[in-house]
Amino acid sequence: MQTFRIFGVPMDLGQRRRGVDMGPSALRYAGLDSRLRALGHTVIDNGNLIVPLPENESPDSSRARHLQSIAGVCCDVYEKAKLCYEKNETAIFLGGDHSISIGTVSAMTANHPNEYRVGVIWVDAHGDFNTPQTTPSGNVHGMALAALLGRGAKELTDIGAVGAKLRSSEAVLIGVRNLDSEERVALLDSGILVITMRDIDEMGMAAATHQALSRLVHVKNIHISLDMDVMNPNEAPGVGTPVPGGLTYREAHLLMEILHDSNKISSLDIVEVNPILDEHNRTAQLGVELAASLFGQRIL
Repeated sequence: MQTFRIFGVPMDLGQRRRGVDMGPSALRYAGLDSRLRALGHTVIDNGNLIVPLPENESPDSSRARHLQSIAGVCCDVYEKAKLCYEKNETAIFLGGDHSISIGTVSAMTANHPNEYRVGVIWVDAHGDFNTPQTTPSGNVHGMALAALLGRGAKELTDIGAVGAKLRSSEAVLIGVRNLDSEERVALLDSGILVITMRDIDEMGMAAATHQALSRLVHVKNIHISLDMDVMNPNEAPGVGTPVPGGLTYREAHLLMEILHDSNKISSLDIVEVNPILDEHNRTAQLGVELAASLFGQRIL
C-alpha cells in the first residue's frame, strides 16, 4: 500500500473561464480521500496552496496572461511535490487549471538522476503545446507541456532548474482531438508520441495504452496528468473547454486500470474540473473514480 499526500491548487489564472478554482473542493466532496483509504492506502491531505485571485493580478501580457503569478504558484507546487517525492510519497495535485502540472512534473524529474528517467502521460483533449509566440489565446494552461520540454517563456521552462524537464521520448499524449494550427506543426516536429482519438477509435483503448507504456518502457516512474476535458462532454460536462468525441466512461477506466498494472505510476494531477459548469458534481465524481482505478481498484 502507498502513502498519498493530497494538495489542492485552486488556480484559474491559466485560462479565462472562471470556476476551476473550485475544482479541489469538488474532488474532495466527491470522496477522493475515502476512496483511496478504502483501497488500503494512507492518505494525508495538506489542504490548498495559496493562489492569487485574477481580480488582484495584472494580466502581464496578452501573449501569456498572468505569466508571473502562474510561475510563482508553480514554484510553490514544485517545492511541495519535491518534498513528497523525497519522502517516497505519492503526490496527488488537484487543480485548478492545467498549468499546475509544470510544477508537479518539474519536481518529479528533479528527484530522478539520468539513469532513472521519468515519463509523463498527458491525458487531454488538447495538446497544451503552444508558446507565447504561437498561442491564439494567451492562456498559459495551453503552454504547460511545451514548457516542460523547454519551449516558451523562461518563467515556465526554468521552474526548479533551467531548461527542459522532459525529453520527447518521455512524454505521451492520449485523447487529443483539438489542436491549434501552429501547435499541430510543433507537435509533429517534437517527436512526442501523440495518440489521438482517431488512433483510439481504430486500435482500441487497450492497444493505445500498451503503445504508450511501450514508448515509456525505459523510464522508472510515470506521472499521470489527467485533464478531465479528455472525456466526452456527456460523461464530464463540468470542464471549461469541452470537445465532442472524447473518451467514454469505460475507455477512461480501462486506461487507468492498465496503467495501474504497469506498477510505474508515481504521481497524479487531476485538473480542469469546473463545478460551475457541472451537473450534480458528475465530473469530479468521475475524476475520483478514475483515480481509484489508477491506484488499485479492480472489478475482480
